[in-house]
Amino acid sequence: MHPAPQQPLPYSHKTHLALGLACETCHANAGSSALMGFPETGTCMSCHNVIATDQPAIVQLAEISSAGQSIPWQRVYRVLPGVTWGHEPHLEAGVPCGACHGDVSLLDEMTMTTSVTSMASCISCHEARTADTACTTCHAWPVE
Repeated sequence: MHPAPQQPLPYSHKTHLALGLACETCHANAGSSALMGFPETGTCMSCHNVIATDQPAIVQLAEISSAGQSIPWQRVYRVLPGVTWGHEPHLEAGVPCGACHGDVSLLDEMTMTTSVTSMASCISCHEARTADTACTTCHAWPVE
């Protein structure tokens, strides 16, 4: 497991998922983007305008929201150079978020818990699901 990056606000997937929230509740653009989008500040404030409002992190969140700013989250997973990848085909194939990202419901701090960005991890998953393993599935063919 990699160390968690320093985030601008504390956030616990464990706490939030225990409330029954689905990934798509906060990460609304997962289907149409190669990279997982971070929730809009207003999404957080839709609950935190009345929940835990006296907590320092929520006070800071409210200040960021009032200023009309986005929370400057630090990305945990990165698509590697040379890889053409997207969430949409994986979600359409029924691959659950945890297949790549592990069980984030156990995490108080988001960290890279899987080797999802390694080619071996991708190929073994594709083979297990009888998905295409041709090079051009994940890599743009070089143009000469």
